[in-house]
Amino acid sequence: MTTATAPMHLDFDRCYRAVSSKDSRFDGQFFTAVRTTGIYCRPSCPAITPKPGNVVFMPTAAAAQHSGFRACRRCLPDAAPGSPQWNIRSDLAARSMRLISDGVVERGGVEALGAAVGYSTRQLTRVLTAELGAGPLALARAHRAHTARLLIQTTRMPMSDIAFAAGFASIRQFNDTIRAVFAVTPTRMREESERKPDVPVVTGTVSLRLPYRAPLDATWFEWFLSAHAVPGVESWADGTYTRSLRLPHGHATASIRLLPGFARAELSLSDMRDLAPAVARLRHLLDLDADPAAVDEALAADSRLAEAVSKTAGIRVPGNVDGAELLLRTMIGQQISLAAASTHTARLVDALGEPIDQSTVTRLFPTAEAIAVRGREVLTGPARRIDSIVGAAEALASGRLDLHCGRAAHEVRADLLALPGIGPWTADYVTMRLLADPDILLSKDLVVRQGAAVLGIDLAESDRWKPWRSYLSMHLWRVALNRRKAR
Repeated sequence: MTTATAPMHLDFDRCYRAVSSKDSRFDGQFFTAVRTTGIYCRPSCPAITPKPGNVVFMPTAAAAQHSGFRACRRCLPDAAPGSPQWNIRSDLAARSMRLISDGVVERGGVEALGAAVGYSTRQLTRVLTAELGAGPLALARAHRAHTARLLIQTTRMPMSDIAFAAGFASIRQFNDTIRAVFAVTPTRMREESERKPDVPVVTGTVSLRLPYRAPLDATWFEWFLSAHAVPGVESWADGTYTRSLRLPHGHATASIRLLPGFARAELSLSDMRDLAPAVARLRHLLDLDADPAAVDEALAADSRLAEAVSKTAGIRVPGNVDGAELLLRTMIGQQISLAAASTHTARLVDALGEPIDQSTVTRLFPTAEAIAVRGREVLTGPARRIDSIVGAAEALASGRLDLHCGRAAHEVRADLLALPGIGPWTADYVTMRLLADPDILLSKDLVVRQGAAVLGIDLAESDRWKPWRSYLSMHLWRVALNRRKAR
């Protein structure tokens, strides 16, 4: 029998009702640890519901593992969508979780994580243990275990290579962790995987299912991704979005297709150590960890929005895969059409982007350093606009401006507004997409204002839509665009 107590306050009755009803909307938001079996599950696990006295609810898989529980091999709790809390919340724990998912601890240790969020390692460990039931090392260990499972089950890579790619320091540590977390050896896990033995697998290429909480309005993403695609870096064809990625250890290409219940991602990586950051960035791009039921319920309570919400249930807020790219592309596209922005950005990519050996996408988006040095040779338009873009690139290249997912929204916005040529709209738009912040109303956006006018909404009432104003912005955006198409 395993003994444990919940490390943070979770409403026991509410959690138990979710487990009793097998409610998949709560998958990833908390985990059910069963004392009598020593196993932890996702709320929707099809197993018989344990008695209330035998369960304890945990905020993270790492907390359950840290308390000695093993992952259920039936419901695979580590494969649940991530918790939307890490986007809703902006405290230290939430910002740290976003960075851990991006692999900061594997690359630079707890010291790098502490430096990114502005805390000492001792303070960081104390806060995370109190809030999440595990310190940064245990949280990163859980993340490594999840990455390892993906590679074991979806590739034919040698186990030694998987251990290295997932961020383990040794083969022994890898083996011990897999046995402790999943109660099975890595070899046995591969044998039990559903992959057919005659399916060819190429080292460096991984096919993944990225789960999300239903519903998800795919048509919105299809429009957004196809309308903003920049030739060379991105492509859209037959419902599949493909783009290049600049990652910590190399580059990759990703092809994504939205399907019922999950997104299918095909990843080709130059360095397998980048698998976890690539997955985290794709999930962030597609807002796959959102809680659409909570968003839709809150917005539909406003009768003026009810019809729009019912027609686009599960609308998402597009995120990003690289903060510097997001800012520079946004600045290039200011006050011009989408088509013109694509043309200008494609010219920049063709001139300064690093070539990659791929057929669908052929270049990486240029680095801030390259744009800072040669941007004025390539960019066209008003001199003040070019100066602003190059100035932002210089700030990024020098480190004066640091755009990563672990920062607080008010700090990012203030840093952006301090740069010449960046106004409130750009600052809000970049902050919203950089941090997947659910509560930024793009009140300065012309299209959002047009959508509000169509529905008879006064944007000055913005407090009534907290904490989902980013999603309100997407609904208003879509309403206005649909009105234009109908004319």
